[in-house]
Amino acid sequence: MRPLDTATLRLEYSRAALDEASVDPNPIRQFERWFSDALASELAEPNAMCLSTVGAAGKPSARMVLLKGVSASGFVFFTNYLSRKGQELRANPNAALTFYWAELERQVRIEGTVAPVSPEESESYFASRPFRSRLGAAVSPQSQVIPSRAALEEEMARLEAQYAASEAVPRPDHWGGYRLSPDSIEFWQGRRSRLHDRILYSLSTSGLWEIRRLAP
Repeated sequence: MRPLDTATLRLEYSRAALDEASVDPNPIRQFERWFSDALASELAEPNAMCLSTVGAAGKPSARMVLLKGVSASGFVFFTNYLSRKGQELRANPNAALTFYWAELERQVRIEGTVAPVSPEESESYFASRPFRSRLGAAVSPQSQVIPSRAALEEEMARLEAQYAASEAVPRPDHWGGYRLSPDSIEFWQGRRSRLHDRILYSLSTSGLWEIRRLAP
């Protein structure tokens, strides 16, 4: 097998520009503006984001999750609290989110602290999920070693039969939402010659957002 040739891969970015004078003073509104662009472009899963965490041993880990809410309070996603990400967030609530919309030549990096959402918010979202997605959340001991896929599917079939009549699957105690409250948000727009635009919002001690340009 021939070695992968990645060194010669090149792509020139030229779709748009980003300037301090044109961004919204509030990074959440700026994010909503860019997210609306991603929706309008009909990208596949524009709410997919990389969640990076660091556990008690200081080793980082990352995985893709889905954004399920954004407001002035922060960015919301849902998962199994007993998963690796849940255990790491319990040990160290500092985390980062990264969005990358290749078709728009844009990236957003968000850093902050994470805390569970209210049980009511978790209940509301869980109830809105499709029946089999709720079953999957109840069945999966996420991040744990399991004997086989067959064992997972057998448990899925058992629960499906149990709740088929009413589809009233209760939310597991170990499943719910997290909210990342940001203290920095960076917007990256690809530019020609790798002279990319990077605009950083940093939350000051007074609670106001400071806007600065970073070198690419």
